[in-house]
Amino acid sequence: MRLSCKVVIVTGSATGIGRAIAIRCVAEGARVVVHGLEADLVAEVVAGLGRGNAVGHVEDVTTDGCPESLVSLAIASFGRLDGVVNNAAIITTGDIRSTDAASFSRTLAVNTLAPLRLIQAALPHLAATRGSVLNIGSVNAYSGEPNLLPYSISKGGLMTLTRNLGDVLFREEGIRVNQINPGWVLTENEILRKRSHGLADDWPAYLPREFCPAGRLIRPEEIAAAAVYWLADECGPMSGQVVDLEQHPFIGRNPPKTIATVPPPPAS
Repeated sequence: MRLSCKVVIVTGSATGIGRAIAIRCVAEGARVVVHGLEADLVAEVVAGLGRGNAVGHVEDVTTDGCPESLVSLAIASFGRLDGVVNNAAIITTGDIRSTDAASFSRTLAVNTLAPLRLIQAALPHLAATRGSVLNIGSVNAYSGEPNLLPYSISKGGLMTLTRNLGDVLFREEGIRVNQINPGWVLTENEILRKRSHGLADDWPAYLPREFCPAGRLIRPEEIAAAAVYWLADECGPMSGQVVDLEQHPFIGRNPPKTIATVPPPPAS
């Protein structure tokens, strides 16, 4: 049991990657605070994990007092706090022409500022247990797709936050701060997003191999398996690290020769 007796807050854990992480944490011996926006989904996850293993909290992570409420719930329910997983996020589409100030501010508030605020609220308790913070980023942090400008910027900011605090908090408080950057993961919300774009229900079966060399997308459970390492004591003194979890090299990748990388020359 790699997380035996540990207590972990997982934001955005009613669905997708967050839910998979909460389930895996409990399987590894931890007790968790499940968080989300939908009361029925939060209750479903808590019930599945067992009342002795999980408690739930329903609130927008950007609401004043939400970070403090999550920390207080962990302490009141389980007596300690060993880990924080900042997973809650929104995917905001927009490019340089269509991104407006309101949507950009909302994206930063959820994806970048809320993790900072939760870390601040958890600091004294994580220091007491020499605990761990795991931020869930995205490979889009490095530049991102043209129509994911606000989302990509927010994840780039989260990556800088991780590296900064991974140094400062480990030296000063013994708190490790690390990050994993998932690539394309087949979550429930991703399925719904692609349906809203007009794709058929079986779209994952027809993805080109340049996007998924394995012939399928990454599963949430595979991200959760990697998350456990950074929450467990076995990762030792490693802090301030960012690990990309994609099925091909995301930076500096050479696309297959069958994929056109430049427009063909005009016919003479």
